[in-house]
Amino acid sequence: MDNLSLLEFCYQKYCKDLSAWLPEDIVDVNLELLWGMDLVQYLDETRHDPALTRYFHVVETEEKITLVNDDFVVWIVPDISDNTPKTFTLIALNQPKHPKLELAFTTTGVYNTSKLVLRVLEKFLMEIQENEKLISNIGSDC
Repeated sequence: MDNLSLLEFCYQKYCKDLSAWLPEDIVDVNLELLWGMDLVQYLDETRHDPALTRYFHVVETEEKITLVNDDFVVWIVPDISDNTPKTFTLIALNQPKHPKLELAFTTTGVYNTSKLVLRVLEKFLMEIQENEKLISNIGSDC
């Protein structure tokens, strides 16, 4: 497993100035986003939930859950703001020197269920991986 103190250092660094690390800002999960990701069906609690396709090492602290595998580092941070539960998720590429922050999203209200957070996370991980593969292919074509 990766160096946990380095992962914590990177997490703290990213959280101090998210706007500098994420110029496109934090993605707010809402109905429009779910439609675009074909995830509206996961609002229905009675539907079958197939297993996620990725495996992670899990490190849980009082503050957050950290998921780590060869490709990604994910920090999932639950919070309560104005008496409303909220989940804040950061996704970074797991690179040799240190994780590179790629995206962050939040879920609140009816969208703040573990099932939906994990589905949105899986979709974003697939998109990031596809983009990295495309960038890699472009670089190898030159």
